[in-house]
Amino acid sequence: MRHRPHQVPTILRAALLAAVLACGPAWAQEPPPLPDEPAGQIGVGGAEISDDAIALRILRMLRAMQGNEGVTIDVTAGVVTLRGEVVDAAALDALTRVVTRVEGVVAVDSRVTETADIALRLAPAWERLRVRGMRILVNVPIFLVAVLTFGLIAGAGWLATTRLAIWDRLAPNAFIAEIYRTVARIGFGLAGLVVALDILNATALLGAVLGAAGVAGLALGFAVRDTIENFIASILLSLRQPFGPRDFVDIDGVQGSVARLTSRATILVSPDGNQIRIPNAAVYKGTIVNFTRDPQRRFTFALAVDGTTDLARALSVGTETLDALPFVLRDPPVSAWIADVADGRATLGFAAWTDQSRFDFGKARSESIRLVKGALEGAEVRLPVPAYRLVSTTEPQRSARSAGTTPPAGAALSVDQRSTADEVVERERRASKAQHDLLKESGARSE
Repeated sequence: MRHRPHQVPTILRAALLAAVLACGPAWAQEPPPLPDEPAGQIGVGGAEISDDAIALRILRMLRAMQGNEGVTIDVTAGVVTLRGEVVDAAALDALTRVVTRVEGVVAVDSRVTETADIALRLAPAWERLRVRGMRILVNVPIFLVAVLTFGLIAGAGWLATTRLAIWDRLAPNAFIAEIYRTVARIGFGLAGLVVALDILNATALLGAVLGAAGVAGLALGFAVRDTIENFIASILLSLRQPFGPRDFVDIDGVQGSVARLTSRATILVSPDGNQIRIPNAAVYKGTIVNFTRDPQRRFTFALAVDGTTDLARALSVGTETLDALPFVLRDPPVSAWIADVADGRATLGFAAWTDQSRFDFGKARSESIRLVKGALEGAEVRLPVPAYRLVSTTEPQRSARSAGTTPPAGAALSVDQRSTADEVVERERRASKAQHDLLKESGARSE
């Protein structure tokens, strides 16, 4: 068996050739730039740049820069090696950037660390405080001028809103006048603030302050949404005046006489004399029935009579009785009708109008029912009574009551408007004279 020594070198040469071809593109690429490769150049004053010139230039720069007293440099073939300690990371970054820009610097090898000396690290902070304090002292006169200007403008606003009576003439009531004054004070205050900041050359700060105030106001508005809604409802109610003092109203099923309207609630006095406080937001969004808005008010009632009665005659007697009452209006006229007939009885309906500004509505209705019932009984109109059928073997005796006649109803009683609830309303209004009442004595406004 012959030995072939040349086969192994041939195989090795082929493998080396393949490796060279594979690595060729990688060798052809440019090397990545050094991390501290200079981005600009700072001249050193010579045609040829030596390491000594580079070192001298850097030393001069370090002496001009504060906080680099403990830094040493070494320049070899354009590579600058920095050693020592600096105050903080910002000083280290500034040092590296400045050295990198020196002409002739190939790379920067920074071995500088942040010092652990507390005194050295606090020195820049104390220096900054000293500089800022000096600036404040220098700006004290202009600051005093700005504060004085703000005070003058704000004081002028206070005088304009407290001494001038124009706000009361512009506003429909004291509550709205106070809102006008508050808005005017805020306007004067903002104007004084803008002028003061302009004197201090700090108008840009105003935008930041107003922006922060707007965000805070938005968050606060969501937090007190119900309170703001109630406040706006108070303003609208005081402007629209849907009811006046002493008006008898129905607000979503709650009835009572209006005592007063405050900036938070509407105060009613119920017919029982109880005080009712309804939030103004609920009043503004609710259904309001004002019974006093029109002095003429209609009342109705029903009376049952026996089914065998002459119904036309019964209606005529009731109508004539109502027409004769002093508290019933002639126009609109009294009306009567047969409402129902069932179970051997007929139900008669009556309606009449009264002037509730002169007469009490409830008393007028009550007296009308009493007098019409008495008139029907006097005219021998039988009213339905519970019927019992009794079977007896003896002849029934006629009772004295059945043999007698029904006593007459008599004259109408007093239906004056004055009531206990009205006295409670007056006491409530007298007790609240020192507080703001948003209602006008002229009563409700026409929409």
